[in-house]
Amino acid sequence: MMQAAERLVPRPTKVALAVDLGGLRMKNPVTVASGTFAAGREFHDFVDVASLGAVTTKGVSLNGWEGNASPRIAETPCGMLNSIGLQNPGVRHLLEHDIPWLESIGATTMVNVSGHSFQEYVEVIEALEQSQAVHAYEVNISCPNVDAGGMAMGCRTDSVERVVSMCREATARPLIVKLTPNVTDIAEIARAAESAGADGISLINTLLGMAIDPERRRPQLARVVGGLSGPAVKPIALRMVWEVARAVQVPVLGMGGIASGADAVEFMLAGATAVAVGTANFVDPQATVKVIDGIADYCERHGVSDVNELIGALEC
Repeated sequence: MMQAAERLVPRPTKVALAVDLGGLRMKNPVTVASGTFAAGREFHDFVDVASLGAVTTKGVSLNGWEGNASPRIAETPCGMLNSIGLQNPGVRHLLEHDIPWLESIGATTMVNVSGHSFQEYVEVIEALEQSQAVHAYEVNISCPNVDAGGMAMGCRTDSVERVVSMCREATARPLIVKLTPNVTDIAEIARAAESAGADGISLINTLLGMAIDPERRRPQLARVVGGLSGPAVKPIALRMVWEVARAVQVPVLGMGGIASGADAVEFMLAGATAVAVGTANFVDPQATVKVIDGIADYCERHGVSDVNELIGALEC
């Protein structure tokens, strides 16, 4: 196992890497996908967590949730299925343990907010407003692994508008809304979030899928279905980022199968202002910093002095 002495930091570069994600100022375009990095504490042995553009915490609810029954992880070709069910210890624990630690190392922090009801989203944000170390919110209306809230809220424009407008009234901080790809028209949902006050759009969350063990004739996940992530979903994520970036005026945080600097650059060319590394964190705990360095490599090779020049620069 790698030791703390091997903690990776981004290499020096003359490329300007800072971006502005709907009011969230990031020193570089790279954050993590919620639920793949906890609050960063375990990864700090491998990478300087404060060197990331932002840390996006695991989704937090008002009170603790136990999550779904196990097994709730299954590997699939080029991907992973999960059915965690937003297990978390509640917002009070995050405020007392994780947020102070993130503040102590100087991290930029975006908290992923979850809820079983419209009001629970608001109450989570109201609790977090007491901390000056929370820099932005990612409103999760996209998790496919809970029966109430999550994707159930994010598939209809009326419920999207309602939850986003209620969260908007609860805070003046940057509000990034995370969308599910399990809809017919992603651009329509994104426009609804923007009209209700979102400062940015985050996508994609996982695609609903399933895996079967034919020997036992049983599903591999206890909940039968779960969310598919990893390289298998990247072409779908790229297409949706491209569609949404053309449909809204607010910036886009792109994710879905990003494991290298080249992957990240593809998302930025498609229209993303920033990117999130998710499943790759389970394979390589230093993936985030390697993606930052890979973006700088690309910019240096192509004579790009400011990473913002890449946003939406796809030629087609």
